[in-house]
Amino acid sequence: MPDAAAGTPPPTPTPTISTHVLDTGTGQPAAGVQVALYKLGEDDRPIRLTQALTDADGRVRDLLERPMSPGTYRLEFRAGEGFFRRLSVDIAVEDVSRSYHVPLLLSPFSMTTYRGS
Repeated sequence: MPDAAAGTPPPTPTPTISTHVLDTGTGQPAAGVQVALYKLGEDDRPIRLTQALTDADGRVRDLLERPMSPGTYRLEFRAGEGFFRRLSVDIAVEDVSRSYHVPLLLSPFSMTTYRGS
């Protein structure tokens, strides 16, 4: 383990793209939601990078699983069989030295996302 007192800085976490899905109808994390991450090519065609299910806490901590590069990424949430079944969110990644967190609030009547920290 690095010793900050000895002048060795702690390791820098690898930047990633993550999400947290909350079911606001039940007030619980939304476990088992399928989330796919795409990177849009120069022709705006999506190229799938990864796919994961949210864990028991409603999270996917690392969707990227590779070094980040600038560009447009798409998170696609498959919400289930209710009225809202799928939501796609495109995000612009310019600063590859930081992580990007995209939470989703989900209920039978609405879906909301925002830029998290």
